[in-house]
Amino acid sequence: MPSVTFDDVSVVYSSQTDTGRGKIAAVRGVSFTLPERGTLGIAGESGSGKSTLAMSVLRLLPRNATVSGRILLDDRNVLELSWGALRTVRWGEASVVFQGAMHSLNPVQRVGKQILEALELHAKNGYATATARQARMLELLGLVDLPGAKAEQYPHQLSGGQRQRVMIAMALACDPELIIADEPTTALDVIVQAQVLEVLANLVRERGLSLLMISHDLSVLGSVCDQIGVMYHGELVEIGPSADIIANPKHPHTQALAAAFPTIGDPASRFLPVSSKGTGAMPIVDTAGSGGTDAPAGAVMLAARQVSVAFHTSSGVLKAVDDVDLECREGEIVALVGQSGSGKTTLVRTLLGLQQPSRGEVLFRGQPLVRTTKGLKAYRRLVQLIPQDPSGALNPKHSVYDSVAEGIRIHRLPGDERERVARALTAAELTPPEEFFRAIPQELSGGQCQRVVIAGALALGPSFLVADEPVASLDASVRGEILALLLRLRRELGLGALIITHDLGLAWNIADRVMVMHEGRIVESGAVEDVLLNPQHAYTRRLLEAVPSTAGNARKTPGEARLSPPGWG
Repeated sequence: MPSVTFDDVSVVYSSQTDTGRGKIAAVRGVSFTLPERGTLGIAGESGSGKSTLAMSVLRLLPRNATVSGRILLDDRNVLELSWGALRTVRWGEASVVFQGAMHSLNPVQRVGKQILEALELHAKNGYATATARQARMLELLGLVDLPGAKAEQYPHQLSGGQRQRVMIAMALACDPELIIADEPTTALDVIVQAQVLEVLANLVRERGLSLLMISHDLSVLGSVCDQIGVMYHGELVEIGPSADIIANPKHPHTQALAAAFPTIGDPASRFLPVSSKGTGAMPIVDTAGSGGTDAPAGAVMLAARQVSVAFHTSSGVLKAVDDVDLECREGEIVALVGQSGSGKTTLVRTLLGLQQPSRGEVLFRGQPLVRTTKGLKAYRRLVQLIPQDPSGALNPKHSVYDSVAEGIRIHRLPGDERERVARALTAAELTPPEEFFRAIPQELSGGQCQRVVIAGALALGPSFLVADEPVASLDASVRGEILALLLRLRRELGLGALIITHDLGLAWNIADRVMVMHEGRIVESGAVEDVLLNPQHAYTRRLLEAVPSTAGNARKTPGEARLSPPGWG
């Protein structure tokens, strides 16, 4: 069972583009030890160097990275191993669970075949025959609580949590003693996140594995890891037992990370998103005039009346949306919450006119949605979608200017195009706008890309926004900034929004009302304070129970690492 020691490790990237930045120090003089059978989490926001540090253990960094110092597996310096020796270490002694399972798995191969491939290439003893490898593959699926039948499915046929479990099964294929998990629960809903964390915790406990886990969420790390280290600008600024780091953070950035995710039920975080940038937790907006629950309700902008959507499959009729009624008012932020597969996305596609309802109707400003091409084009200018993944929504070859101007050109809006683009970028807090005109997506951070997408929506002068998981894959500081931006747009422009999310903390942060969706139906709805603090439906209570929290003691099982809202046990 190897220990892992980082001894004065630094990583420098040579710039590959003509940006004038030269060399970039991603990791600076980091030293710590992960003992045998130990569990350690590395926290930090995007760009802090945490993933670079983790990938350096198996020399998985790109060629423009230069690593100095020593990285020891027991007494072997990984940086000095031959390629043959390194290949033996990979999979056999240490393996990685990557962040994006959909991007890491081969989309045209069944998942069972992909697990078998790892055994064929890397397992030398005990799995020499096809029969032994097949039995091992089924055993691995069982270890991560997946039925053997899933081996015959392709990645796109699995849910996000199931794909992540397949990644864990592949990592365990050759009986490694060290698992490196890089953001294994990012963008998963709270219930699936709790399930994946429980799988990891059980494997560590039952198989005696060492675990190095990367996340920007201290509550996630605290539910699995004995120790937590915090990185900031490439440096390890704090490290210690999880309970101490969470309950009594010493460094200002650790304090900011702990405060960045709101506690459901805490009045201080209501309509007050917090950033972890800078030297401490800083409010982005003030509550004065934030348009909270005391703001007067406007006219109904978007509504659904008894909407149902059914799909005909080989196994029968699947009712994805079942008799849903909803109303979204002018200047109101409504959160639609539920886990993956609950029907949220299908409902949103129906509201946007991208999916015909099997029954019922969608109303905009009291009138049924016009289904002609011209009518839908005019409607979609007024009701703008903010998609979940900005990197997927933006053309990698288009400049920021062209991305924002695209909608202006399609709808042939009058006036000066350059002025409209600049005004939209300014409204999305990308200032001065001229500095971003020529930039392409790969030159921007995740938060900046999300702002470009929002600017593209604002350029059309919409009346209402539909935001699909707008902060699901963003780190703590950017999360607070984007949520604050949505509140400011509501306050200054009167823009209401329907926000689709699995993050109940987001609903507590910025929503006026919340609707809980389960198996295609709205099972509970009402004011945020009523639903989240006094839930009536068992499914709502289950969602709340699954939320990890920095409150209380760290290093509990994922089901225990939660904060029960006032009013129920």
